[in-house]
Amino acid sequence: MRSRLQPTDKQILALAVPALGTLAIDPLLSLADTAFVARVGTIELAALGVSATILNFAFFAFNFLSMVVTPLVAKALASGRRDEAQRWVGDALLLAVGLGVVVTLILEIFAPVFVDLMGATSEADAAVSYLRIRVLATTAVLIVTVGHGAFRGHKDTKTPLKVALGVNLINLVLDPLLIFGLGWGLEGAAIATVVAQLVGAVWFLRLLVSKDMAARPTGFLSALPSLLALGRNGLLLSVRTGLLLVAFTVAASTATRLGPVEIAAHQIVTQVFLLTALMADSLAIAAQALVGEATASDSAETIHQLNRRLIGWGVLIGIAFGLLVLGGRYGLAFLASEPAVGDAAIEAAGVVAALEPIAAVLFVADGIFLGLLALGTMAVSTGLAALVGVWLMVATPFGDSLPGIWWALGIFFVVRGLVFLVRYRASVETAVRS
Repeated sequence: MRSRLQPTDKQILALAVPALGTLAIDPLLSLADTAFVARVGTIELAALGVSATILNFAFFAFNFLSMVVTPLVAKALASGRRDEAQRWVGDALLLAVGLGVVVTLILEIFAPVFVDLMGATSEADAAVSYLRIRVLATTAVLIVTVGHGAFRGHKDTKTPLKVALGVNLINLVLDPLLIFGLGWGLEGAAIATVVAQLVGAVWFLRLLVSKDMAARPTGFLSALPSLLALGRNGLLLSVRTGLLLVAFTVAASTATRLGPVEIAAHQIVTQVFLLTALMADSLAIAAQALVGEATASDSAETIHQLNRRLIGWGVLIGIAFGLLVLGGRYGLAFLASEPAVGDAAIEAAGVVAALEPIAAVLFVADGIFLGLLALGTMAVSTGLAALVGVWLMVATPFGDSLPGIWWALGIFFVVRGLVFLVRYRASVETAVRS
């Protein structure tokens, strides 16, 4: 890449850098949240882990509310159809409220069942109590998700960063006050999070209204076509996300069968990989908005030029992180509980370093195809890749060692990338014509 930034590069970085901050805030402050609960007791910490896993699965399925809204709003604005952009946001908010109410009722009623399915024992009662409090903020969480998508569609990632900072700081202040000051323990942590998320939802709603970014839905029937479109795209994204989870879950289960040393090392290396993925995900967010905007033009070449810059940044970030992991992998020994785990993590991290450029480009490509709204291609690519990757891990020698498992995941990435290459030009042409 050229050393001198082009105007397109400046646009990419202007969106990606604040988006990176937003992506990094939640996991960092979640660690602080966990640290507070850990001081309450082991049972409470275990209950937090069980409940958080259930909630993460529940909320993760609805990430499409931001991912789909972003390119739809960006394209509508670029086409000069601000009223259409407002309708997409308004209808997405309506869908968020509807889904939030349904999910809240399901989790409130069946909380003991879900906790039991997680295999909870002594921590079950505490987990159910925490879950039933936390789920009260489900609608708020989904409204916040729509808010992120709406502002990204307006090519504004700074405002969501400010909201995320504010919400997490509220949670950080309330945690010790409610957990220790008022003596509410684990339930205090749940209430702190609910209050913070409610503030975030109200904050986003006020911003959307004040900036005239959302139309008030005129009724369910009039919004039905938009709701069906959002639901259809959301289903495709959920399938793709589910298949990604399958691949990584099989990798973890395969490492578990190898022994405690291997699964411990696998967890360390996976966290390193996910941390480096944040940077590429921030580029993917920029891609969603910029590519969605570019599809409003009649020129496929405009989209191609933009995507070449995005992929170029993906390659650069991937190489940088590959070198960082390669050079810093020996430090993983300090995170290990015993030398054998450290040695296994160092060996597997060498494979991860080699895969970083491929993975980074793939994550950026995900953002590009989201911007093109080629969600069917994303689902198909992940399905084919999952079939290959899972087969390699469970039925071939790749599954006999931790490095082999990561090489199988690398092939999983490559297969997804190949499908993207095959379908790329057709997806661009379809996006331009629609």
